[in-house]
Amino acid sequence: MSCRIPTRSSSTAGQKWWKSIVYTYYEWCRVAPTATTFYRVPNRHFAVQATSTGSSSDSSNSERISLVIQVPNTPGSLTQPLAVLGKHKVNLSRIESRPTTQVKQPDAAYDIFVNVSDDTTSCVVNDNNLVNRIKNAVEELTSQGIKVTVLGEGLDSSSMATTSGESSTLSGIPWFPRKMRDLDAFASRTLEYGAELDADHPGFHDKAYRERRQSITENAKKYRYGQPLPRVDYTEQELKTWNTVYTELTKLYPTHACKQYRYIFPLLEKNCGYSPHQIPQLEDVSEFLRECTGFRLRPVMGLLSPRDFLNGLAFRVFHSTQYIRHHSKPLYTPEPDVCHELLGHAPMLADPDFAEFSHQIGLASLGASDEDIDRLARCYWFSVEFGLVKEGEQVKAYGAGLLSSFGELQYALSKEPQLLPWDPFVASKQPYPITQYQPVYFVADSFSSATDKFLKFAETIARPFSVWYNPYCQTIEIIDSLEKIMKIAGHTKQSCSLVTEALRRLDGK
Repeated sequence: MSCRIPTRSSSTAGQKWWKSIVYTYYEWCRVAPTATTFYRVPNRHFAVQATSTGSSSDSSNSERISLVIQVPNTPGSLTQPLAVLGKHKVNLSRIESRPTTQVKQPDAAYDIFVNVSDDTTSCVVNDNNLVNRIKNAVEELTSQGIKVTVLGEGLDSSSMATTSGESSTLSGIPWFPRKMRDLDAFASRTLEYGAELDADHPGFHDKAYRERRQSITENAKKYRYGQPLPRVDYTEQELKTWNTVYTELTKLYPTHACKQYRYIFPLLEKNCGYSPHQIPQLEDVSEFLRECTGFRLRPVMGLLSPRDFLNGLAFRVFHSTQYIRHHSKPLYTPEPDVCHELLGHAPMLADPDFAEFSHQIGLASLGASDEDIDRLARCYWFSVEFGLVKEGEQVKAYGAGLLSSFGELQYALSKEPQLLPWDPFVASKQPYPITQYQPVYFVADSFSSATDKFLKFAETIARPFSVWYNPYCQTIEIIDSLEKIMKIAGHTKQSCSLVTEALRRLDGK
């Protein structure tokens, strides 16, 4: 499931929401003052939080480096890597295991996610001693035939390269994907799987529902770049749930949704199988989006971190779930599901101006600090998820969290909430509740003006380079030299020449 916001009905506004996009990975796994061990799914997933020598807030600031260690599924296989880390005095704040996606045999090996914590309250990126200790530990593990992937800040790409070939992009900059295929790495970096439900989830006690979600998430687990998107043969009960959601929401779209949404939705019904009686397939919707704006969908099996999810937008890739909410509460879901994705997000991604706005948020996230990711995530929350836009004297909804929520869509356009003009500098600091409807919404004049304002905000992102998405190669290019700037200028010159020629031909008619 992607790292986004669930929908809610008016009768369940007080219920617990799924973790929000700005509830960052580092906050989610913040170290407790005493050692804690808990097991979530027997033999499939465990997490250990270790005692920190500093306060919890200090600890979360130092968790800038993570290791992914692949071990065989045999007794004692974790002992050797931990012994090597201990030998080099690499302190750990969190350990988490999941079956690896890099081998074909189920449960043949596990990926051990390790968060590295400094043994002082200083920041990892400034602690060369810690970086050297990690480097030495990785080299020893690699020499023993153990596959290690290094992610995080403070690492030099030439000296910290691993057997997987993945390392920090630049010294002091968090790793980020440089080509479309790199997004495959996110498949094994989900924070929680879609089959893992909290005790208050409507489907928690429904064994058949949990098994069904598990089978659907397996599709996303196996998916790799270039493959056809997995198709799901939805059951009669799932279709009935979709029918209820679809029927209730489409009653509101003519009066509550923005004009772009109202224009695109009938096209989805005509071209992608949108109807009250059929759940569209990601492959069909993705192909439609590619033809409209270059965006595409990609299946995801669980909760992505805000950084990973936003990084995907830089490639015009939207990570989407495929399972559906529990049938007992069709107008409520505590996490993003296929209704939220296909009714809330997909239609707007077919609009060129909105797609460009989403793309720019993704580009700004590449190599951004944790603090800037938090600011960007808040901007995403108050725009892509809960944004409003002016239409003459009226205000309409374009945010997916509104367009997929029968209750909040009506509430947002009532006189109850406070409406502020879209300003990313304000939105990036705006607090928000996660257990009730939003008291504040931001209203954009248009998507193009919203993008212009965001680009000015993006200039405040602290990183020593700019990035450019090359749509021909589907790669991210780092613009950090005069030569690369001239290359971009060449593309701009060609575009200007095309505009000049087109104007001349029009004047000649």
